[in-house]
Amino acid sequence: MELKNYLKIWRAKADVTQEELANEIGVSRQTINSIERSRFVPSVQTALKLAVFFNTDVEQIFSLKGEEK
Repeated sequence: MELKNYLKIWRAKADVTQEELANEIGVSRQTINSIERSRFVPSVQTALKLAVFFNTDVEQIFSLKGEEK
């Protein structure tokens, strides 16, 4: 199954740039860009860091295609 993500939406709501988000969670801006474009599946650690940053559950940022809410 393919992973769907809503990272770009969450980032826009928080009004943070890819660079700012990357610095906050300890990855490169390119990693954030690749996740948003579904070119890269983040590690569990990165997904959890994103959830903590946005103060939400991982499932609110990522879902399996076909299992969206």
